[in-house]
Amino acid sequence: MQNSDALAKSLIIFDLDGTLIDSVPDLAAAIDKTLAHFGRPPAGVDHVRTWIGNGSLKLVERAIDWAGLDNDKLNDAHEVFLREYTDCHDGTVAYDGVKEGLDRLINRGFVIAICTNKPSQFLPKILQKMGWVDKFNCVVGGDSLPVKKPDPAPLLHICEQLGVSPSQAIMVGDSKNDILAGKNASMTTLALSYGYNYGEPIANHNPDAVFDDFSDLVAFIVKD
Repeated sequence: MQNSDALAKSLIIFDLDGTLIDSVPDLAAAIDKTLAHFGRPPAGVDHVRTWIGNGSLKLVERAIDWAGLDNDKLNDAHEVFLREYTDCHDGTVAYDGVKEGLDRLINRGFVIAICTNKPSQFLPKILQKMGWVDKFNCVVGGDSLPVKKPDPAPLLHICEQLGVSPSQAIMVGDSKNDILAGKNASMTTLALSYGYNYGEPIANHNPDAVFDDFSDLVAFIVKD
């Protein structure tokens, strides 16, 4: 994709975890507390990092499978996790260059939105912590619709809500779920290499471009 193609866009949809914020320390802490509730040892950050991407239920399912717990414990374990994660956001931080990059996009006239598979109940507190409460024109969580990424429906919903054609949107993410959703919505897809793509290189999923640094991605889009 040429930079001139990016310049024609008006809407940038961002994934959250692994794209804008590093939430692994807090997710891992909540998972480890959940496992402890069932008498299992902690999984730790390195394992949890490879389990993120399909929403909280799938995260917990991967954790209890790793811990050798029966699947009939899944719903109970998920409830424990949701309780533990509610007050577990102190270690979550924005990646380098994200705050400045988002401001730069807004100042250049782009509309920005979030599409995450994280449950929507956690989003207000995280956005408040980051100082982003009024920054995004639309925020869609993993339970906002009947389906989540990689289904394109959440991205198309954002476009409909904001009155923007999918052809004028860019999906930015760190995992194959983001890239697949964007492609299925007929959007340009830009990827960041530093996120949580199940331990796989994001380039394997053929986004239109891959960046190692958020500020480089933003510079590509605005093309001064």
